[in-house]
Amino acid sequence: MAPDVRPVNLMLVAGEPSGDQLGAELMAGLKTLVGARISFSGVGGPAMAAQGLHSLFPLDATSVIGLRAIIPRIPEILRRVRMASDFAVSSHPDAVICIDSPEFTHRVARRIRHLGAHLPIINYVAPQVWASRPHRASTMARTFDLVLALLPFESELFERHGLRAPFVGHPVVERAAHMQGGTELRERLGIPAAASVLVVLPGSRISEIDPLLPVFRETVARVKEHVPELVCLLPAVPHLVGNIRARTENWPAPLHVLEGDDDKFAAFDGADAALAASGTVTTELALANVPMAVAYKVGWLTYGLARALIRVPYLTLVNILLGREAVPEFLQGDCRPGLIAPCVIRLLKDDEFREHQKRDLREAIHLLGADEESPSLRAARAVLQFIAERSAGAKPQRSSIGT
Repeated sequence: MAPDVRPVNLMLVAGEPSGDQLGAELMAGLKTLVGARISFSGVGGPAMAAQGLHSLFPLDATSVIGLRAIIPRIPEILRRVRMASDFAVSSHPDAVICIDSPEFTHRVARRIRHLGAHLPIINYVAPQVWASRPHRASTMARTFDLVLALLPFESELFERHGLRAPFVGHPVVERAAHMQGGTELRERLGIPAAASVLVVLPGSRISEIDPLLPVFRETVARVKEHVPELVCLLPAVPHLVGNIRARTENWPAPLHVLEGDDDKFAAFDGADAALAASGTVTTELALANVPMAVAYKVGWLTYGLARALIRVPYLTLVNILLGREAVPEFLQGDCRPGLIAPCVIRLLKDDEFREHQKRDLREAIHLLGADEESPSLRAARAVLQFIAERSAGAKPQRSSIGT
């Protein structure tokens, strides 16, 4: 049972589409536990709007990655940091929940503290301090009051720095029920039963799509030479659909650009393999048990700085959890069609190669808490428990949630 709480007003701050989805799932979990006794404000996208959030502004300026993409947006990003933090101080919610996108959301949190507001601040989807810059854990402990940990080993790491961090599970695992409709989608799009279907996922931000889409186009052209029955599906986030359609004219294989989460998950359900940018979508593909090749490429300055900081050998969460390259990664200099295409061909044509990866994907998803209560409900319980303790004036106790 959720803690008995008075009506709750929460401010949620997301900075990009993946955070918008996570925020929407958390909002749904909170409403499941307390019903109409909760209200929301803050910053989000269409998924959070569907759950009742009226966003202070859209996510267009904050949804960027890489130094080259961020630098021109800095004035607008900082303006929106001020807007969000000023709103938090003036509206005084029961808690502010910062969701992913630390370049944006952590600035909001720090400015709230700088303004002297004693608001409880919660971080949902912490930066991967275990992968790079571990000192950020102690920095976060000066800003945040609670971290909702997605990975089991994160709890101990943050709590060593005095920051409460219950493990709530990875939100992606509760999307399993949505991974359906593949057969219907293939029929609706007129895809022959004998076709080999490849899901192409070049990212959810222009700064990712710019360098990756040309590489993916040429990779598909090479795959098509060996897999003549190839058909591609490309799910696109709503605000980029027009851009993607324009960029994929004369695609080297039959291509269907899809809109909306329902068609995205149906594409996963109906796919034989995937070619994806590194990111949250690779964990969604793992949940759908779609074998994949992962590629990523950023500007060389961004890459050079990242290489100096990153302490783990892989980018894909499946590989990090398993401690081996179960999912082939083609990063930066290796992000080339000549290297990627042979792997994609094997995924489509080599049954043993494909099935071996599928077994690894199932193992990784189990480690993310797939057999427990849904992460959104566990996260919602942790939030409500924390707020109840603060309201009662009690010193928050180390949570038993997720243990």
